[in-house]
Amino acid sequence: MTDAHPQTETSHATTLQVPGQAHVGSANEDPSTRSIAESASQTGSQNPDHVPSRVTTPQPSELPSALFPHTQVTYDDPDFTRPPPLNYSLRTRKKAIFWFWLLIILDCVFMPIGLYFGMWYGTTRDQLSANAVFSISTALLGTVSIVEYFIRFHRLFKKNSSCRVIGAHRWYLDWFHWNLSVGWFFVMIELIAGTCPHDPPIRLLAIPASTMIFAIGVELLLVDILRIWGVPAPCRISSLPVGAPLRPGIYAYIEDICAVDGSGGTEFRQRLNLRYQASKAFREMLHRLTLFWAIGAIVCAAVTVAIVFTIDRDAAYVVGWTLPFVWAGLWTALTIPWVQRSLKQEYEQWTNVKWKA
Repeated sequence: MTDAHPQTETSHATTLQVPGQAHVGSANEDPSTRSIAESASQTGSQNPDHVPSRVTTPQPSELPSALFPHTQVTYDDPDFTRPPPLNYSLRTRKKAIFWFWLLIILDCVFMPIGLYFGMWYGTTRDQLSANAVFSISTALLGTVSIVEYFIRFHRLFKKNSSCRVIGAHRWYLDWFHWNLSVGWFFVMIELIAGTCPHDPPIRLLAIPASTMIFAIGVELLLVDILRIWGVPAPCRISSLPVGAPLRPGIYAYIEDICAVDGSGGTEFRQRLNLRYQASKAFREMLHRLTLFWAIGAIVCAAVTVAIVFTIDRDAAYVVGWTLPFVWAGLWTALTIPWVQRSLKQEYEQWTNVKWKA
C-alpha cells in the first residue's frame, strides 16, 4: 500500500500497543519492554512537566530491539498531528513487482496452456498418452510460486527474522502463509485427482486458479462478517492475538504481503497497526476493500467454473487458466488509484477528524 505522505522517522523510540495483548505489568509481558515503560513512568513522576506520551529514548544497551527487533518501531509524532505514516511506497518497488508478476504469469498462465497445446497437438497419443501430457504439465506448474513459498517460509522462520509477526513465535509464520498453504493443499488435490485417471478430466485441471481465489475470497468475507458481528479473533491472525477484536479481512493480507514479500519488515506491521488504530477513515477504507476483493474473487471463481464446464474443452482450459489472472489485474488497476485517493482525503480531513478516531 502506498502512503500518501511518507515521513522520515528520526526520534523517540516508542513501543506501540497491539489490541488484545497484555498491558504493562501483566505476567505475559516482555520483560525488556516492561523495563522501558517503567523507566518512562519513573521519569514522569520525577518531572511533573514531562510529557507522558513521549517516552525517553533508552541507551543502546537498554534497547529491547537488540533482543526483540520484531517488536520495536521508531515514531516521532505521539500527538498525532498527522496520520501515522506507513513509510511504505510501491513506487520504489515497481521493478521488483513487475518481475515477480511476470514470472508468476509465465509460470501459471503461459506454461500450463503452452505445455498442454504443445504436447497434445504436437505429439500423438502413441508418443505421449493423455495422462502423460497432463502429468508433465502439472508437475512443472507453479514452480515460481512454490519457490516463493519457501522463500517466504525462510524469511519468517529464520532466527532474528526482520519481518516476523508482532508478538508471535517463529513457528507461527503469518496468516497469509497459512492461507496460502491451505489453498495449495486443495489445488494439489485437484491436480493429483485430475492426473490419476488414464483419460484426465481436463475441465477439473482447468480450475486450480479459481479454487485458490475462491478460498481467499471466502476467508476474507468470513473474517469481515465475524468482525461485524463482534466475534473476537478465534485464533491468531498475523499480529492480532487470540481474543482481540477482529479487523477487516484484507488487513492481514496487506500486513503480511508488504512486510514479507514487499520487504517492509516488522516495522511495517507496527506502522500499519498504529495507522489502523488512529484513523477511522483508514479502517473504513479497509472494510470496503475487503468486500471489493472478497465478493469479486467469489464471483470470478464461480463464473470461471461455470464457463469451464459449459464450453469446448480446449477453450475451457484456456479460460480456466487466464480469467482469474485477468480479474486480478483489473481489480488491482482499480484498487491502486482508489487507495491513493482515499489516503489523500484522509490527510486532507485529518485536522477535523483526528479526535473522532
